[in-house]
Formats: sequence, C-alpha cells, structure tokens
Amino acid sequence: MDGKELFLMIEAISNEKNISKEDVIESLEEALAVATKKRNNIDVRVEVNRHSGEFDTYRRWLVIEDDADFVDDDGTEFSSDLHVYEKDANGVLVGDYLEESIEPVEFGRIAAQIAKQVIIQKVREAERTVIVDNFSERLGEVVMVTVKRVDRGNVYVDMGGIDGMISKFDLIPNESIRKNDRLRAFIKEVKSTPRGAQIFLSRTANEMMIELFAMEVPEISEGVIEIKGGARDPGLRAKLAVKAKDRRLDPIGTCIGMRGSRVQAVSNELNGERVDIILWDEDPAQFVINAMAPAEVSSIVVDEEKGSMDIAVAEDQLALAIGRGGQNIKLASRLTGWKLNVMSRSDADDLQAKEIQKTSEKLAENLGVDAEVAGVLIDEGYSSLDEIAEADSEVLTQIEEFDSEMVDELQERAQDAQLVKALNDAEATEVLLSIDGTSEVLAAALVEAGINAIEDLAELSIVELQEIQDISSEDASTVIMAARENAGWFE
Repeated sequence: MDGKELFLMIEAISNEKNISKEDVIESLEEALAVATKKRNNIDVRVEVNRHSGEFDTYRRWLVIEDDADFVDDDGTEFSSDLHVYEKDANGVLVGDYLEESIEPVEFGRIAAQIAKQVIIQKVREAERTVIVDNFSERLGEVVMVTVKRVDRGNVYVDMGGIDGMISKFDLIPNESIRKNDRLRAFIKEVKSTPRGAQIFLSRTANEMMIELFAMEVPEISEGVIEIKGGARDPGLRAKLAVKAKDRRLDPIGTCIGMRGSRVQAVSNELNGERVDIILWDEDPAQFVINAMAPAEVSSIVVDEEKGSMDIAVAEDQLALAIGRGGQNIKLASRLTGWKLNVMSRSDADDLQAKEIQKTSEKLAENLGVDAEVAGVLIDEGYSSLDEIAEADSEVLTQIEEFDSEMVDELQERAQDAQLVKALNDAEATEVLLSIDGTSEVLAAALVEAGINAIEDLAELSIVELQEIQDISSEDASTVIMAARENAGWFE
C-alpha cells in the first residue's frame, strides 16, 4: 500500500467514525508496532510520515541503571533484546529509550490480522472518547430520542446513531413506552466503560421540567423570566418557582401561556404531570405562602435556627394544604428548602398559647416576678432576659402597669439572671463536652434546648437529639450511648 492509498484509508476511517485523522494515524502506528513485536520479539516504535504516508520503524531498548537487578512492570527480567544499561546508552538517560532505525518488515497474514485487530480496538477507543467528550459537554440538555427496545423495565434509546439508556428508576411511573416511540429525556450522566460509552438519561429529574419550560417559553431563554427552582412528584404533580426581571411582566401568566398552551405542552411531555407555577419571593415566609397554593395560609411562624416554619390554615383548607398523601406540603418543602409543618388555625392557636405560657413561666422564674408581670412584658414584646436588660428604660416606663422604680428593678434582675445563666451555661457546656462525640456546636445547641446535664442527654432518643442538632443517626447514637454509659445505665 503506497502513501496515497494509506491516506485515503485513514480519511475514510476518520469520516466514518467521526474521529480525527491524527487519532487514526496513532492507532495505525501502534498496530504496526504490535505486529512487528509479535513477529520479532523486540520492542519497536513505528512512525508514519504525515506528508508522504511512508512509515519508519525504530528498534528500541529501555535504558536502565548500571548493574541494576531489574524487573520490568510486567515481570520481565533484564534482556539484551529489550534493555540496555546506561553506560552503553550513548548518553540516553535512565527511563528513556535508545532507538535504532531498522528496515520495515513485510507482514504476513497473521501479522496483518494482528495489526487490523489493534487498529479496530484503537479506533473504538478513540470513538468512545469522542462520544464521551461530546456528550459530557451536553450534560443537562433535553434531547429527543427514539425507543429501540424495552428490557426489564429499562428503556434503550437511539440518540441519532448513539445508544442511551433510561433506567426504570428514571422513568415516570405508569408511563407506557413502546418500541419506536419518540420522547424527550434529560442527559443525566455520561460514562466511559470497556464496553463503550454509556449515556444515562432521565425523565424524572427536576431539571428536565425546567429545561422543557425554557424550550416552551421564549421569555425564559431570553432571560426576561428566571426559573428559581422546581420540585416534582413525577407523573403526578410539580411546582415551578419563577421570577420576572421586568416588573411589568406577569411571569406566571407568561409561563402558563394563552389558554394554558405552554404549561399544557410541558405537562403532555411529562405524561400528564400537573404543574403549578409559583411566584418566587426573596422573603422566605412569603415564598412559602406562595408555594402552598392552592391552599390559603392564615398565619406563618418562622424558626430560622431549625430551618422550619409552622403554617396555619383554615379547617376547610387543611386537606388542600396537605394534599393527597402529603403531596402538596412535600413539594412546597422541596421547592422552598424549608421544613414545613401545617396545622389548622385552632391547633396553631393552642400551640402558640402553650409557647406563650412556657415563655411566661420561664421569664417569671428568671426575674422572680409573678405570672401577671411576665404576661405584661410578653404582651409588650419583651420575651427574653436580653430584650429586657437591653431595652430603653424610658420605653419600659411608658407601659401602663410599670413605673421607673419597677423598671429599674426589672432590668437589674434581668442583668443578674443573664450573668447566672451565662455561668450555668458555661458549666453545663463543659460537662457535656466530656461526653465522647460531643462537639462545641452540639454542646451549645443542647444547652440552648435546656439539656444541661449528662442525665438529661442520656434520656434523649436519637430523633430528639437530631431535632436539637442536625447530625447523622450514627453520630447521635454514639453520643447518647456514651452519655448513658457515663450516667451509669449499664452498671
């Protein structure tokens, strides 16, 4: 085969497999080298001339240290056919190769077959690399695919000459899919395996719904409307939070479209999944209220430390707020990132009354006053020692039941109680830190929750400890068992 014919073959392989000519040439060089090695039991390097198509063959020896007790990586001991000592290497450094040009050998049928197998293998590897690189850049895209077959619940698809797979766990539940169906899927992951490039797709990812809306609503792709998040119960219901950068634009109406055409197109693609469009708000409480739609929220209490919100709704709205199987509250929680507790207004009033009663009793105890005085302070917005101690005395004096002398006494007691509490907290923290697995952050959270002694910690359950501090079940178990052992439970 002359140089012209060789280049024609290289170009044909390059075009057919969609890989570069350089990768084909490198594969050819390695194939020729392998065939030469098999025939002559020597180490060679073959170099194809990129201009003429001729190839040169070089015999080579690995340079090793003088008098070294050498064993190669593959277990081959020193051989004068494969290795040379540094003293005989004409200045070539250890680890490099001493090369000598030799006449290219004529290949017989077996050698030609070996060369062919190596070329095929290398071309496949290059082809796999190209596929992985191309689709790695397309991660997160929604593509149209054709179903080739369905096997054991998994769907194998054609992506335009490239095979992909949708796992049964990434399919919308109860969705009917048959051979030759055309559908959209989200490129979830791309892997390179010995069997070839594997592309995994999904129809249940939140990102797929978001991408579908970006395709259906031009204002999103143009950046006029921003999608702030999404949550799905695949095939049943979903929520999408949107925000308009232009105040004159209605983001919800725009995403719904004329007579619901845009949201319906997305819903149809997701096997009839109902999508609620939610207005995003920078105020977390207002965002949660919006996310609870279609239920109407009567009141909401935010606990930033626990990352939770207590939501009160009217009795006739309770079932709607929770949703079938807890679907509505679950999606709203995922969308907003807050732990949401929904209850009726009467239950919320009872809970609030208990919290006020508890706060009142604690305040009365710390200040050494009766419940009536503590109740007045709470009604005026002073529910903690810090708020009372740091309040403007003139403002407190304006409370109808108080005079300046009483205010001075209250603030002095609050300051004394602060000091006592600080000392007690420090002592309790030191005691709790003696328990294996207890960090300073956990000890501080325990003290804040009123857990001041080892016995109190020992009586907690794993769930109760996790409600105080967000730690793993394993870590919570370790801390509790250490506290119980320290408290003498196992003696």
